[in-house]
Amino acid sequence: MLHIETQSEWEARMAGKILDFLRNEICVDLRFLQPAFSVLERKPDTELNAFATDGNRLYFAPEWMISVFRKNPAYLDRAYLHTILHCIFSHPWIGGNFERTLYGLACDIAVEYTIDRLDKPCTRRALSYMRQQFYEKMRREKQAVSAAVIYRILIEETDAEYIRALQMEFYTDDHRYWPKEEKLSAAAGAAQKKWNKVARQMTLEQKRRGEEKEEGEQLLAAQVRAGKSRRSYRDFLQKFSVLREEITCDPDEFDLNYYTYGLHIYKNMPLIEPLESREVKKIQEFAVVLDTSYSTSGELIRNFLKETFAVLSEQDSFFTQCRMHIIQCDEKVRSDVEIKSREELKQLLTDFTVVGGGGTDFRPAFSYINELVEQGVFKNLKGLLYFTDGKGIYPKKKPAYQTAFLFLDDYDESAVPPWAMRLRLEPEEFGRKEKRERSGEQI
Repeated sequence: MLHIETQSEWEARMAGKILDFLRNEICVDLRFLQPAFSVLERKPDTELNAFATDGNRLYFAPEWMISVFRKNPAYLDRAYLHTILHCIFSHPWIGGNFERTLYGLACDIAVEYTIDRLDKPCTRRALSYMRQQFYEKMRREKQAVSAAVIYRILIEETDAEYIRALQMEFYTDDHRYWPKEEKLSAAAGAAQKKWNKVARQMTLEQKRRGEEKEEGEQLLAAQVRAGKSRRSYRDFLQKFSVLREEITCDPDEFDLNYYTYGLHIYKNMPLIEPLESREVKKIQEFAVVLDTSYSTSGELIRNFLKETFAVLSEQDSFFTQCRMHIIQCDEKVRSDVEIKSREELKQLLTDFTVVGGGGTDFRPAFSYINELVEQGVFKNLKGLLYFTDGKGIYPKKKPAYQTAFLFLDDYDESAVPPWAMRLRLEPEEFGRKEKRERSGEQI
């Protein structure tokens, strides 16, 4: 029987052809992006008037896409690339404690700035006066362009009308499907890992073709690095997790029916004794070193400790016997507080005072911790977290425990020892999500 195509089926088929056309047109100018366009599953959504994504699917309204393609196909090229770049830069997953509306705007500006600087024929457009002015403001910051840096500019803006004008100027796609939880779901985490892999492949292909030499390509590569480094501190802390056996009943390891049947027949003798231990992934022994040199803000140090406390205080985060040292150090070790319980950590935060203010030398802290290991104070030290601005002298010898430097600013990648993990943080990573009032109105 001959099938007669319905209007909705025709629209879906045409929308698919348009997406193929857009992808091919973009990849003519940006060949290294080709693998990225095959990641998202296409999903029609008639409620949209723009592209949207959750990292796994590309959502679009077929009727809207066909209408725009007839009038202005160049706009769709740019809009499609805009959504893909959000994923490559990890924007949907690194919002952290940022205020959602301003963070979404910051991400849009970061992507649009990248596309404008790429200046490719398929996405080229004349810059409005507002864009020119805001881009100049970004350049005056003299920092690597990223959504976090732009967010810092926006959070200081008090003119609500100006923020709304920026939203209208830079709006390109819909962020409704971005994860709203600070702690990512399994699906969202898997999507982020998938796009991190795509970003690595893209960077390697970009370098192989020599396409990072131009200013626009260099900017795109820098944005990829920013998205990669600015992972959730919560997730990063899991690298210091270890498997350990705890004495506790594991309900997954025995059949309750047999167990209760034995008690019923023999009164006090179960047929199968439950396993009294299980393996759990938790934070065990580790040290936190706080750089208290003159260039590190005391308020940021306190907020960092609060965030660490919040992660550790979650259910089942601590072992029955947990040992942690909070060490303050500038060019020498200034203080060391041993923490064995939630209560002690809470008391530390209540009475915490920053001690130091000199120069930065990382070596004394490592020497001090090595002495504690030799003395048996640490019996099973798994990791060291060093919270710093990165401007100091690094030890040359690799320690016997995992080490991670948590940087508050851009840092010299070549100066960091190859054996150390590193994470680029932003001050807002340890802020509270608060809506700011601007001109008497909430944004």
